[in-house]
Amino acid sequence: MSFFTPGLWIAQRFSFARKRFRVINIISAISLAGIIVGVSTLLIVLSVLNGFQQLAWDLFTTVESPVQVLPATGRNMEVSDALLSRLEAIEEVTAAEPFAEGQAILAGPDGSGELVMVKGITPAAHDRLQQQSGRAFPFFRQNTISVGEILAYKAHLQLPQEVKIFSPELISTGLESLSQPWLLPALSFPVVRVESIFSLQRIFNEHYVLTSRQMARTILLQKEDEYSGIDIRGSGNRGEQWRLQENIEAWMRSEGLEESYRVRPLEEKYRDIFGVMQIEKWVSFSILMLVILVAALSLTGSLTMTAIDKQKELFYLRCLGLDRRGFLSIFLVEGIMIGGAGTLTGMMIAWLVCSAQQRFGLVELPSKSAFIIDAYPVSMVWSDFVIVACAAMGVSVLVSLYPAFKAVMIAENRGLESKAE
Repeated sequence: MSFFTPGLWIAQRFSFARKRFRVINIISAISLAGIIVGVSTLLIVLSVLNGFQQLAWDLFTTVESPVQVLPATGRNMEVSDALLSRLEAIEEVTAAEPFAEGQAILAGPDGSGELVMVKGITPAAHDRLQQQSGRAFPFFRQNTISVGEILAYKAHLQLPQEVKIFSPELISTGLESLSQPWLLPALSFPVVRVESIFSLQRIFNEHYVLTSRQMARTILLQKEDEYSGIDIRGSGNRGEQWRLQENIEAWMRSEGLEESYRVRPLEEKYRDIFGVMQIEKWVSFSILMLVILVAALSLTGSLTMTAIDKQKELFYLRCLGLDRRGFLSIFLVEGIMIGGAGTLTGMMIAWLVCSAQQRFGLVELPSKSAFIIDAYPVSMVWSDFVIVACAAMGVSVLVSLYPAFKAVMIAENRGLESKAE
Protein backbone atom coordinates (compact mmCIF):
# COMPACT_ATOMS: atom_id res chain seq x y z
CA MET A 1 0.00 0.00 0.00
CA SER A 2 2.92 2.34 0.76
CA PHE A 3 4.01 1.98 -2.87
CA PHE A 4 0.79 3.66 -4.08
CA THR A 5 0.17 6.12 -1.24
CA PRO A 6 2.12 9.16 -2.62
CA GLY A 7 1.17 8.30 -6.16
CA LEU A 8 -2.57 8.29 -5.40
CA TRP A 9 -2.77 11.92 -4.35
CA ILE A 10 -0.48 13.17 -7.13
CA ALA A 11 -2.30 11.06 -9.75
CA GLN A 12 -5.59 12.66 -8.70
CA ARG A 13 -4.04 16.11 -9.11
CA PHE A 14 -2.65 15.25 -12.54
CA SER A 15 -5.93 13.71 -13.71
CA PHE A 16 -8.30 16.46 -12.58
CA ALA A 17 -6.11 19.55 -12.84
CA ARG A 18 -7.92 22.49 -14.49
CA LYS A 19 -4.84 23.57 -16.44
CA ARG A 20 -4.37 20.15 -17.96
CA PHE A 21 -3.80 20.22 -21.72
CA ARG A 22 -7.26 19.84 -23.35
CA VAL A 23 -6.15 17.24 -25.92
CA ILE A 24 -5.01 14.97 -23.07
CA ASN A 25 -8.47 15.25 -21.49
CA ILE A 26 -10.10 14.27 -24.77
CA ILE A 27 -7.82 11.25 -25.22
CA SER A 28 -8.42 10.17 -21.62
CA ALA A 29 -12.19 10.48 -22.13
CA ILE A 30 -11.95 8.38 -25.30
CA SER A 31 -9.94 5.76 -23.41
CA LEU A 32 -12.50 5.69 -20.59
CA ALA A 33 -15.41 5.45 -23.03
CA GLY A 34 -13.67 2.67 -24.96
CA ILE A 35 -13.11 0.61 -21.82
CA ILE A 36 -16.74 1.13 -20.76
CA VAL A 37 -18.06 0.04 -24.16
CA GLY A 38 -15.65 -2.89 -24.39
CA VAL A 39 -16.37 -4.25 -20.91
CA SER A 40 -20.15 -3.84 -21.16
CA THR A 41 -20.31 -5.35 -24.65
CA LEU A 42 -18.11 -8.28 -23.68
CA LEU A 43 -20.19 -9.09 -20.58
CA ILE A 44 -23.48 -8.79 -22.48
CA VAL A 45 -22.25 -11.13 -25.25
CA LEU A 46 -20.95 -13.67 -22.71
CA SER A 47 -24.25 -13.53 -20.82
CA VAL A 48 -26.22 -14.15 -24.01
CA LEU A 49 -24.01 -17.13 -24.87
CA ASN A 50 -24.50 -18.38 -21.30
CA GLY A 51 -28.23 -18.01 -21.87
CA PHE A 52 -28.11 -20.25 -24.93
CA GLN A 53 -26.06 -22.80 -22.97
CA GLN A 54 -28.63 -22.70 -20.17
CA LEU A 55 -31.43 -23.13 -22.71
CA ALA A 56 -29.70 -26.17 -24.22
CA TRP A 57 -29.09 -27.58 -20.72
CA ASP A 58 -32.77 -27.10 -19.81
CA LEU A 59 -33.87 -28.87 -22.99
CA PHE A 60 -31.55 -31.81 -22.37
CA THR A 61 -32.66 -32.18 -18.76
CA THR A 62 -36.26 -32.76 -19.82
CA VAL A 63 -35.21 -36.34 -20.66
CA GLU A 64 -31.70 -36.61 -19.24
CA SER A 65 -30.54 -35.80 -15.73
CA PRO A 66 -27.74 -33.39 -14.74
CA VAL A 67 -25.69 -36.30 -13.33
CA GLN A 68 -25.81 -40.03 -13.95
CA VAL A 69 -24.38 -42.94 -11.97
CA LEU A 70 -23.18 -45.63 -14.38
CA PRO A 71 -21.42 -48.98 -14.02
CA ALA A 72 -17.65 -48.62 -13.95
CA THR A 73 -17.36 -51.52 -16.39
CA GLY A 74 -19.88 -53.04 -18.74
CA ARG A 75 -23.20 -51.67 -19.92
CA ASN A 76 -25.58 -52.78 -17.17
CA MET A 77 -25.75 -52.67 -13.39
CA GLU A 78 -27.96 -54.09 -10.68
CA VAL A 79 -29.95 -51.47 -8.80
CA SER A 80 -31.47 -52.20 -5.42
CA ASP A 81 -33.94 -50.14 -3.42
CA ALA A 82 -31.30 -49.77 -0.72
CA LEU A 83 -28.86 -48.19 -3.19
CA LEU A 84 -31.52 -45.73 -4.38
CA SER A 85 -32.38 -44.78 -0.78
CA ARG A 86 -28.71 -44.14 0.04
CA LEU A 87 -28.31 -41.97 -3.05
CA GLU A 88 -31.42 -39.93 -2.26
CA ALA A 89 -30.05 -39.31 1.25
CA ILE A 90 -27.03 -37.44 -0.21
CA GLU A 91 -27.10 -33.66 0.15
CA GLU A 92 -28.37 -31.80 -2.95
CA VAL A 93 -29.98 -35.00 -4.38
CA THR A 94 -33.75 -34.73 -4.87
CA ALA A 95 -34.35 -37.88 -6.92
CA ALA A 96 -32.48 -41.07 -7.92
CA GLU A 97 -34.25 -42.89 -10.75
CA PRO A 98 -32.93 -46.01 -12.53
CA PHE A 99 -33.21 -46.06 -16.30
CA ALA A 100 -32.70 -48.51 -19.16
CA GLU A 101 -31.00 -47.11 -22.25
CA GLY A 102 -29.41 -48.58 -25.33
CA GLN A 103 -29.41 -48.79 -29.09
CA ALA A 104 -32.12 -50.68 -30.95
CA ILE A 105 -33.40 -51.12 -34.47
CA LEU A 106 -36.85 -49.80 -35.33
CA ALA A 107 -38.46 -51.48 -38.34
CA GLY A 108 -40.87 -49.13 -40.10
CA PRO A 109 -44.06 -50.15 -41.92
CA ASP A 110 -42.29 -49.95 -45.28
CA GLY A 111 -39.60 -52.41 -44.16
CA SER A 112 -36.90 -49.78 -43.60
CA GLY A 113 -34.85 -49.90 -40.43
CA GLU A 114 -33.66 -47.01 -38.27
CA LEU A 115 -30.99 -47.21 -35.59
CA VAL A 116 -32.52 -45.54 -32.54
CA MET A 117 -31.76 -44.90 -28.88
CA VAL A 118 -34.33 -46.43 -26.54
CA LYS A 119 -34.69 -44.96 -23.06
CA GLY A 120 -36.97 -46.43 -20.42
CA ILE A 121 -37.81 -44.08 -17.56
CA THR A 122 -39.66 -44.34 -14.26
CA PRO A 123 -43.29 -43.23 -13.82
CA ALA A 124 -42.04 -40.26 -11.76
CA ALA A 125 -39.71 -39.19 -14.57
CA HIS A 126 -42.57 -39.60 -17.04
CA ASP A 127 -44.85 -37.40 -14.96
CA ARG A 128 -42.11 -34.75 -14.69
CA LEU A 129 -41.54 -34.83 -18.44
CA GLN A 130 -45.26 -34.51 -19.07
CA GLN A 131 -45.48 -31.53 -16.71
CA GLN A 132 -42.43 -29.74 -18.15
CA SER A 133 -43.65 -30.14 -21.73
CA GLY A 134 -47.19 -29.06 -20.84
CA ARG A 135 -48.63 -32.19 -22.39
CA ALA A 136 -52.17 -33.15 -21.37
CA PHE A 137 -51.87 -36.82 -22.32
CA PRO A 138 -49.12 -39.31 -21.41
CA PHE A 139 -46.25 -39.87 -23.83
CA PHE A 140 -46.52 -43.65 -23.52
CA ARG A 141 -48.13 -46.39 -21.49
CA GLN A 142 -46.75 -49.56 -19.95
CA ASN A 143 -46.31 -51.44 -23.27
CA THR A 144 -46.25 -48.60 -25.83
CA ILE A 145 -43.59 -46.17 -27.04
CA SER A 146 -43.23 -42.50 -27.93
CA VAL A 147 -41.12 -41.54 -30.96
CA GLY A 148 -39.35 -38.26 -31.83
CA GLU A 149 -41.00 -36.33 -34.65
CA ILE A 150 -37.97 -36.36 -36.98
CA LEU A 151 -37.49 -40.08 -36.42
CA ALA A 152 -41.20 -40.66 -37.07
CA TYR A 153 -40.93 -38.74 -40.34
CA LYS A 154 -37.90 -40.73 -41.52
CA ALA A 155 -39.52 -44.06 -40.57
CA HIS A 156 -42.91 -43.05 -42.08
CA LEU A 157 -44.73 -43.66 -38.80
CA GLN A 158 -48.32 -42.64 -38.08
CA LEU A 159 -50.60 -42.87 -35.07
CA PRO A 160 -51.59 -45.41 -33.98
CA GLN A 161 -49.25 -47.89 -35.59
CA GLU A 162 -47.46 -51.04 -34.53
CA VAL A 163 -43.75 -51.42 -35.22
CA LYS A 164 -41.03 -53.91 -34.52
CA ILE A 165 -38.20 -52.68 -32.32
CA PHE A 166 -35.42 -54.96 -31.15
CA SER A 167 -31.86 -55.06 -29.89
CA PRO A 168 -29.02 -55.43 -32.45
CA GLU A 169 -27.97 -58.51 -30.46
CA LEU A 170 -30.90 -60.37 -32.03
CA ILE A 171 -29.24 -59.95 -35.43
CA SER A 172 -26.09 -61.73 -34.27
CA THR A 173 -28.31 -64.41 -32.68
CA GLY A 174 -30.09 -64.82 -36.00
CA LEU A 175 -26.83 -65.30 -37.84
CA GLU A 176 -25.73 -67.90 -35.30
CA SER A 177 -29.05 -69.73 -35.69
CA LEU A 178 -28.17 -70.53 -39.30
CA SER A 179 -25.64 -73.03 -37.99
CA GLN A 180 -27.31 -73.64 -34.62
CA PRO A 181 -31.08 -74.13 -35.18
CA TRP A 182 -31.81 -74.52 -31.45
CA LEU A 183 -31.30 -70.73 -31.13
CA LEU A 184 -34.39 -70.00 -33.26
CA PRO A 185 -36.79 -69.84 -30.23
CA ALA A 186 -34.72 -66.92 -28.90
CA LEU A 187 -35.52 -64.84 -32.00
CA SER A 188 -38.52 -62.98 -30.63
CA PHE A 189 -38.95 -59.51 -32.10
CA PRO A 190 -41.06 -57.26 -29.85
CA VAL A 191 -44.02 -55.61 -31.56
CA VAL A 192 -45.17 -52.39 -29.88
CA ARG A 193 -47.65 -49.64 -30.63
CA VAL A 194 -46.57 -46.04 -31.15
CA GLU A 195 -48.53 -44.10 -28.56
CA SER A 196 -47.36 -40.59 -29.44
CA ILE A 197 -44.86 -38.50 -31.37
CA PHE A 198 -42.96 -35.93 -29.30
CA SER A 199 -41.00 -32.76 -30.00
CA LEU A 200 -38.51 -31.87 -27.27
CA GLN A 201 -34.94 -31.30 -28.47
CA ARG A 202 -33.44 -32.04 -31.86
CA ILE A 203 -31.23 -34.93 -30.71
CA PHE A 204 -34.18 -36.56 -28.95
CA ASN A 205 -36.52 -35.81 -31.86
CA GLU A 206 -34.14 -37.44 -34.34
CA HIS A 207 -32.87 -40.49 -32.48
CA TYR A 208 -34.86 -41.27 -29.33
CA VAL A 209 -37.67 -43.64 -28.45
CA LEU A 210 -39.14 -43.19 -24.97
CA THR A 211 -40.95 -45.93 -23.10
CA SER A 212 -41.38 -47.51 -19.69
CA ARG A 213 -38.48 -49.20 -17.91
CA GLN A 214 -40.11 -52.62 -18.25
CA MET A 215 -40.64 -52.23 -21.99
CA ALA A 216 -37.10 -50.91 -22.50
CA ARG A 217 -35.61 -53.86 -20.60
CA THR A 218 -37.59 -56.22 -22.85
CA ILE A 219 -36.34 -54.50 -25.99
CA LEU A 220 -32.71 -54.30 -24.78
CA LEU A 221 -32.69 -57.91 -23.45
CA GLN A 222 -31.86 -56.82 -19.90
CA LYS A 223 -32.46 -59.02 -16.89
CA GLU A 224 -34.77 -58.28 -13.96
CA ASP A 225 -33.39 -55.54 -11.64
CA GLU A 226 -30.75 -54.74 -14.27
CA TYR A 227 -30.48 -51.19 -15.57
CA SER A 228 -28.17 -48.98 -17.63
CA GLY A 229 -27.67 -46.45 -14.85
CA ILE A 230 -29.32 -44.09 -12.38
CA ASP A 231 -30.50 -40.56 -13.19
CA ILE A 232 -29.59 -38.18 -10.36
CA ARG A 233 -31.50 -34.91 -10.10
CA GLY A 234 -30.86 -31.92 -7.89
CA SER A 235 -32.31 -28.46 -7.52
CA GLY A 236 -32.46 -27.93 -11.30
CA ASN A 237 -29.97 -25.06 -11.19
CA ARG A 238 -27.11 -25.57 -13.62
CA GLY A 239 -24.79 -23.46 -11.47
CA GLU A 240 -25.12 -25.99 -8.62
CA GLN A 241 -24.51 -29.08 -10.76
CA TRP A 242 -20.82 -29.22 -9.78
CA ARG A 243 -21.78 -29.40 -6.09
CA LEU A 244 -24.21 -32.25 -6.81
CA GLN A 245 -21.49 -34.14 -8.69
CA GLU A 246 -18.91 -33.55 -5.94
CA ASN A 247 -21.29 -34.80 -3.24
CA ILE A 248 -21.98 -38.03 -5.14
CA GLU A 249 -18.29 -38.63 -5.85
CA ALA A 250 -17.44 -37.98 -2.19
CA TRP A 251 -20.12 -40.47 -1.11
CA MET A 252 -18.76 -43.09 -3.50
CA ARG A 253 -15.25 -42.63 -2.10
CA SER A 254 -16.48 -42.91 1.47
CA GLU A 255 -18.40 -46.10 0.61
CA GLY A 256 -15.53 -47.57 -1.41
CA LEU A 257 -17.63 -47.79 -4.58
CA GLU A 258 -15.25 -46.14 -7.07
CA GLU A 259 -14.49 -49.48 -8.70
CA SER A 260 -18.18 -50.36 -9.07
CA TYR A 261 -19.70 -47.08 -10.29
CA ARG A 262 -18.70 -43.87 -12.01
CA VAL A 263 -20.32 -40.45 -12.26
CA ARG A 264 -21.07 -38.84 -15.63
CA PRO A 265 -22.32 -35.23 -15.83
CA LEU A 266 -24.60 -34.11 -18.65
CA GLU A 267 -21.82 -32.07 -20.31
CA GLU A 268 -19.67 -35.20 -20.60
CA LYS A 269 -22.38 -37.19 -22.35
CA TYR A 270 -22.97 -34.37 -24.84
CA ARG A 271 -19.43 -33.02 -24.83
CA ASP A 272 -19.49 -32.22 -28.56
CA ILE A 273 -22.41 -29.80 -28.20
CA PHE A 274 -21.38 -28.14 -24.94
CA GLY A 275 -17.72 -28.15 -26.00
CA VAL A 276 -18.52 -26.17 -29.16
CA MET A 277 -20.56 -23.73 -27.08
CA GLN A 278 -17.66 -23.19 -24.69
CA ILE A 279 -15.23 -22.65 -27.58
CA GLU A 280 -17.64 -20.15 -29.13
CA LYS A 281 -17.87 -18.31 -25.82
CA TRP A 282 -14.13 -17.94 -25.25
CA VAL A 283 -13.41 -17.11 -28.90
CA SER A 284 -15.92 -14.26 -28.52
CA PHE A 285 -14.12 -13.27 -25.32
CA SER A 286 -10.77 -13.14 -27.13
CA ILE A 287 -12.13 -11.08 -30.03
CA LEU A 288 -14.00 -8.57 -27.88
CA MET A 289 -10.98 -8.17 -25.60
CA LEU A 290 -9.35 -6.45 -28.60
CA VAL A 291 -11.84 -3.58 -28.15
CA ILE A 292 -10.66 -3.14 -24.57
CA LEU A 293 -7.03 -3.44 -25.69
CA VAL A 294 -7.42 -0.70 -28.33
CA ALA A 295 -9.09 1.58 -25.80
CA ALA A 296 -6.33 0.84 -23.29
CA LEU A 297 -3.63 1.62 -25.85
CA SER A 298 -5.08 5.11 -26.25
CA LEU A 299 -4.64 5.35 -22.49
CA THR A 300 -0.90 4.88 -23.08
CA GLY A 301 -0.86 7.97 -25.29
CA SER A 302 -2.85 9.98 -22.76
CA LEU A 303 -0.53 9.10 -19.88
CA THR A 304 2.59 9.68 -21.96
CA MET A 305 1.36 13.16 -22.97
CA THR A 306 0.59 13.83 -19.31
CA ALA A 307 4.18 12.94 -18.39
CA ILE A 308 5.52 15.30 -21.07
CA ASP A 309 3.09 18.07 -20.08
CA LYS A 310 4.03 17.75 -16.40
CA GLN A 311 7.81 17.42 -16.86
CA LYS A 312 8.55 20.52 -14.77
CA GLU A 313 6.37 19.23 -11.92
CA LEU A 314 8.10 15.86 -12.15
CA PHE A 315 11.49 17.57 -11.79
CA TYR A 316 10.31 19.46 -8.70
CA LEU A 317 9.03 16.21 -7.19
CA ARG A 318 12.46 14.69 -7.76
CA CYS A 319 14.04 17.64 -6.01
CA LEU A 320 11.65 17.11 -3.09
CA GLY A 321 12.97 13.56 -2.73
CA LEU A 322 10.43 11.47 -4.65
CA ASP A 323 12.23 8.30 -5.69
CA ARG A 324 11.90 6.10 -8.77
CA ARG A 325 9.18 3.94 -7.22
CA GLY A 326 7.16 7.05 -6.44
CA PHE A 327 7.20 8.22 -10.06
CA LEU A 328 6.16 4.75 -11.22
CA SER A 329 3.28 4.69 -8.77
CA ILE A 330 1.89 8.05 -10.00
CA PHE A 331 1.19 6.85 -13.53
CA LEU A 332 0.32 3.30 -12.57
CA VAL A 333 -2.30 4.65 -10.19
CA GLU A 334 -3.60 7.04 -12.84
CA GLY A 335 -3.96 4.16 -15.31
CA ILE A 336 -5.64 1.99 -12.65
CA MET A 337 -8.05 4.84 -11.82
CA ILE A 338 -9.16 5.27 -15.43
CA GLY A 339 -9.24 1.51 -16.08
CA GLY A 340 -11.09 0.85 -12.83
CA ALA A 341 -13.68 3.55 -13.48
CA GLY A 342 -14.28 2.23 -17.00
CA THR A 343 -14.46 -1.39 -15.81
CA LEU A 344 -16.90 -0.70 -12.96
CA THR A 345 -19.12 1.47 -15.16
CA GLY A 346 -19.11 -1.13 -17.93
CA MET A 347 -20.01 -3.88 -15.46
CA MET A 348 -22.92 -1.80 -14.11
CA ILE A 349 -24.23 -1.09 -17.61
CA ALA A 350 -23.95 -4.79 -18.54
CA TRP A 351 -25.80 -5.82 -15.37
CA LEU A 352 -28.60 -3.32 -16.04
CA VAL A 353 -28.98 -4.35 -19.69
CA CYS A 354 -28.92 -8.08 -18.91
CA SER A 355 -31.38 -7.67 -16.03
CA ALA A 356 -33.77 -5.73 -18.28
CA GLN A 357 -33.46 -8.40 -20.98
CA GLN A 358 -34.16 -11.18 -18.47
CA ARG A 359 -37.22 -9.42 -17.12
CA PHE A 360 -38.74 -7.76 -20.17
CA GLY A 361 -37.20 -9.56 -23.19
CA LEU A 362 -36.40 -6.23 -24.89
CA VAL A 363 -34.37 -7.66 -27.79
CA GLU A 364 -36.35 -10.32 -29.63
CA LEU A 365 -35.02 -13.06 -31.88
CA PRO A 366 -35.17 -12.33 -35.64
CA SER A 367 -37.63 -15.14 -36.38
CA LYS A 368 -39.83 -16.19 -33.50
CA SER A 369 -41.34 -19.11 -35.41
CA ALA A 370 -37.91 -20.71 -35.86
CA PHE A 371 -37.14 -20.75 -32.13
CA ILE A 372 -38.86 -22.04 -29.01
CA ILE A 373 -38.30 -18.67 -27.29
CA ASP A 374 -39.19 -15.13 -28.33
CA ALA A 375 -36.24 -13.09 -27.00
CA TYR A 376 -32.51 -13.62 -26.59
CA PRO A 377 -31.84 -15.68 -23.43
CA VAL A 378 -29.52 -14.18 -20.84
CA SER A 379 -27.72 -15.85 -17.94
CA MET A 380 -25.28 -13.78 -15.88
CA VAL A 381 -22.43 -15.80 -14.32
CA TRP A 382 -20.43 -14.09 -11.58
CA SER A 383 -17.18 -15.76 -12.67
CA ASP A 384 -17.49 -14.09 -16.09
CA PHE A 385 -17.72 -10.69 -14.40
CA VAL A 386 -14.63 -11.47 -12.31
CA ILE A 387 -12.61 -12.70 -15.32
CA VAL A 388 -13.54 -9.69 -17.47
CA ALA A 389 -12.80 -7.27 -14.63
CA CYS A 390 -9.39 -8.85 -13.97
CA ALA A 391 -8.56 -8.89 -17.69
CA ALA A 392 -9.55 -5.23 -18.17
CA MET A 393 -7.63 -4.11 -15.09
CA GLY A 394 -4.63 -6.21 -16.10
CA VAL A 395 -4.55 -4.57 -19.54
CA SER A 396 -4.88 -1.12 -17.93
CA VAL A 397 -1.88 -1.80 -15.69
CA LEU A 398 0.22 -3.15 -18.55
CA VAL A 399 -0.41 -0.18 -20.84
CA SER A 400 0.45 2.17 -17.96
CA LEU A 401 3.95 0.75 -17.57
CA TYR A 402 5.47 2.59 -20.56
CA PRO A 403 4.22 6.06 -19.48
CA ALA A 404 5.38 5.32 -15.91
CA PHE A 405 8.94 4.55 -17.02
CA LYS A 406 8.78 7.51 -19.42
CA ALA A 407 7.95 9.75 -16.47
CA VAL A 408 10.97 8.39 -14.56
CA MET A 409 13.23 9.21 -17.51
CA ILE A 410 11.82 12.74 -17.74
CA ALA A 411 12.22 13.34 -14.00
CA GLU A 412 15.82 12.15 -14.07
CA ASN A 413 16.68 14.24 -17.14
CA ARG A 414 19.51 16.60 -16.19
CA GLY A 415 18.45 19.04 -18.92
CA LEU A 416 15.43 20.03 -16.82
CA GLU A 417 17.67 21.62 -14.18
CA SER A 418 18.56 24.56 -16.44
CA LYS A 419 14.93 24.97 -17.52
CA ALA A 420 13.78 24.96 -13.91
CA GLU A 421 16.25 27.68 -13.07
